[in-house]
Amino acid sequence: MLKIIASLAVLAAIPAASAPRYSVVGQYRGADGGWDLLSVDPNTHRLYVARSDGVMAVDLDTDESVDSLVPAQRAHAALAIPNTGEVIVTNGAADTAMIVDGATGAIRATIPTGKRPDGAAWDPATNTVWVMNPGDGTISVIDPASARVVATVPVGGSLEFGAPDAKGKLYVTVEDKNQVAVIDTLKRTVIARYPLAGCDGPTGIVYLPGVKETVSACGNGVADVLANDGRLVTSIAIGQHPDGAVYDARRKVILIPSGSEGMLYVLNATDIPSVIQKVPTAKSARTIALDPASGRAYLPAADMLPGQPGQRPQAKPGTFRVLIVAPRQR
Repeated sequence: MLKIIASLAVLAAIPAASAPRYSVVGQYRGADGGWDLLSVDPNTHRLYVARSDGVMAVDLDTDESVDSLVPAQRAHAALAIPNTGEVIVTNGAADTAMIVDGATGAIRATIPTGKRPDGAAWDPATNTVWVMNPGDGTISVIDPASARVVATVPVGGSLEFGAPDAKGKLYVTVEDKNQVAVIDTLKRTVIARYPLAGCDGPTGIVYLPGVKETVSACGNGVADVLANDGRLVTSIAIGQHPDGAVYDARRKVILIPSGSEGMLYVLNATDIPSVIQKVPTAKSARTIALDPASGRAYLPAADMLPGQPGQRPQAKPGTFRVLIVAPRQR
């Protein structure tokens, strides 16, 4: 029996032992100002960062960057639309989304959305973009080919991120309700609502197709893992104030940044995920994008000045950068 237990312990350690180790290997400097969500286009090897007044673009092959590829009105998401070379940008201050040429910044269409559009998710099952509108609790479903809203899905609450299962379901974090709303993207309706136990302020979410689970990052420093039926699998201690999460299917890891701690949490993507590494980044590095080919992650950050009571802290001039975190096989 002791031999069997020892063998099982060795097998359980293999996924964590074979996972890559991560470290900060560089950075891209950018103009002063706020930032939010970002994405990588794996086909064009370009990075797009939503900034307060525009979209920053970086050519990942040449490291050349443009501070403002296209002007925006409090941009929240800059999502690369797969296989098009275009980017969809949400304008939180204008209640619109723009479809933009990712190379030139030319605007092909400006599309009205719900109130205060924020995050955006691509649904492979329907080839549509789902824009979360926390201002009115709706999701605007956009067909990028026709550049129009084809449906508005009422969900309710302050909607944050969406994670598709690529088979017709979208899992959406509802920040003010501490829950995950499950949406049938073919019927365009909410089919379930799952509570997140012990979670306060869920933001980032990923779907793990291999084990059919979601992992939600919560503002109070936990990550809740739910099975497909909404059952709580486990709750993992992470740093506070994450505002994103990514799943690297090739390397079988989940990356969650902690903005208040300045730490990137690396979790193994198994039946029961757990923390296998903590990578020092920078305080304020709370959002993240993944290059699925290289495994590199990109995290915007700036040195923050003490804020006045009741006000957000301001970034120290000249300190905005996008950190590059790269894996290295052990």
